[in-house]
Amino acid sequence: MRFDPPMNPTVTSTDASGFPQLARSPLAFARSAPAFTRALAAAQQQPGGELAVPANVAATMSGSASPVSTAAPWSVSVQSGQTLSGIVRDQMAARGVTISNSEAMRLAQNVARSNNINNANLIHPGQRLSLDSLSPLVTQAQAAYNASSVAQANNTLANTPANTALAGTAQVQLLLRADRNNNPVLEKTIDRAIEKGFIPAQDKQAVMNKIVQLSEQHRFAPDDFARLTLMESDGMNPKASNNRCHGIIQFCDGPDRGAASAGFGANPKAILGHSVLKQLDMVDKYFEDTGLKNFGPVGLDDLYLTVLTPSARNETRPNVALNIPGQQAAYLHVNRDTRAPITRNSILAGLHQNANERLGTDVAQRNAVQTARMSAYAAQAAVTEVH
Repeated sequence: MRFDPPMNPTVTSTDASGFPQLARSPLAFARSAPAFTRALAAAQQQPGGELAVPANVAATMSGSASPVSTAAPWSVSVQSGQTLSGIVRDQMAARGVTISNSEAMRLAQNVARSNNINNANLIHPGQRLSLDSLSPLVTQAQAAYNASSVAQANNTLANTPANTALAGTAQVQLLLRADRNNNPVLEKTIDRAIEKGFIPAQDKQAVMNKIVQLSEQHRFAPDDFARLTLMESDGMNPKASNNRCHGIIQFCDGPDRGAASAGFGANPKAILGHSVLKQLDMVDKYFEDTGLKNFGPVGLDDLYLTVLTPSARNETRPNVALNIPGQQAAYLHVNRDTRAPITRNSILAGLHQNANERLGTDVAQRNAVQTARMSAYAAQAAVTEVH
């Protein structure tokens, strides 16, 4: 995987409401629990800037379990690259409360007012922020979760020890905006990775969330990312290595290559010591550095070329030989013949064939649009002379 000179993004960086387009965490693709949504909607602004939930609303959400205390002062120091809405979202998540992007934006405005910040989009590294205005919402969300857990334990888990039924922290359940059934190749690839020991079973949802988040941010199909990893690392093996390239998308050695982009230029093999979740953060950085989103919506061929040799994306003709140095897998060559060139067509056909063989055709071919495109490319490659 080669990392070429930096690109100059040309896309805008604000959303429809005028706010800056922020990098999204997996929590951005979640829907908060109904009780928390009611609390947030009913919360009233106080003179000091904090939010208070009316007593009658709070009473409808209280459970027998006591909410976690948030009486201690709650503050954070701004780090380089952070945004106020991102801080709010991450800090709420650390306390077990999942909020959407729009909720994070709204709460960021309240935090800004309570800290006498005129512009919520202007915060600075080292600045100390009080987040005490968020405490009432955390308390109510945790109370709602506790009530729900107790009801579930009483109604459906009568024969299960309470400590098992209510194990773990007070975490509001994540509900993905993207239905996992819409990403069958990704789902199957993650299940396969768990079976092979590449991903801990408890990390399945977090890995799914992160890949969906990356797909939204960089404008590619989640299933295509799965196909990419099936070729590069046997499907998200964080320890995959050929002694020159390492990890789930094969971050390669060298000052201008993927390992350097991910922050491991001095010790590329150290990537192998990190989990799939951590390596997905590196993938995010690499995709950002290579300007992937500027090619979007990104097809499977451009996604894979971003990993293999980003400069080859400049050749857009489907059957023209690409300038890709080094020995590559036979799947990537025309007719799987390593003496033949690699083209966009052959990449598409090869990645689909590889995924089909590893996962089964019935799963890997459900994306009708991508399948039709791959089939058309493959048919064209069979009758078109490669130049």
